[in-house]
Amino acid sequence: MRRGFGWLAALGVVLVLAGLVGLAYTAFATLTSMLLFGWLLLLGGLVGLLHAVQSRGTNFFWLGVVVAALNLAAGIVVIRHPEGTAEALTMFAALLFLTGGVFRLVGGLVVRGQYLGWTLVQGAFGILLGVLVLGNWPESSRYVLGCFFSLALLFDGLGLLATGLGGRRIVRLVQQAEEPLKEDSLGRDQSEN
Repeated sequence: MRRGFGWLAALGVVLVLAGLVGLAYTAFATLTSMLLFGWLLLLGGLVGLLHAVQSRGTNFFWLGVVVAALNLAAGIVVIRHPEGTAEALTMFAALLFLTGGVFRLVGGLVVRGQYLGWTLVQGAFGILLGVLVLGNWPESSRYVLGCFFSLALLFDGLGLLATGLGGRRIVRLVQQAEEPLKEDSLGRDQSEN
């Protein structure tokens, strides 16, 4: 069990390093994430197509074929045009930030809950982020998605690293706590004999 937590911590280190490299080279991280996204769409389309073929006699056959074909087509488009895909997804992300920020601001002012201040700050931050990304679009598409992808890798890696190291410590503490109990039970067995 301790070795499993060690592997988890090692994976965390790899993800942290990948996140740091991605933050240093955001354009490369954006292109890499788009290509990875395209290949995942292709793979998902192939798996969906195989699943649809296996379920030929069911009512969901044609739905499965259509969804698989859409995944395959989207994967091909993303792989052939990663820059254009990055531009479209960056604009979509900026619009999500803007609308999410507006809804948080309006919702916070209407509801006036316990955390009104934090809700207003989140809303203002979302609007600011959306405006900054859209204001520099399409140039911002070269680094925004790569930055998000790299930050996700970095924080996932830190989480795995903390889980791996913390798990190893817990296993060690449990083993240390069990040793006196084993010695005590061995001493009782010997005294009975």
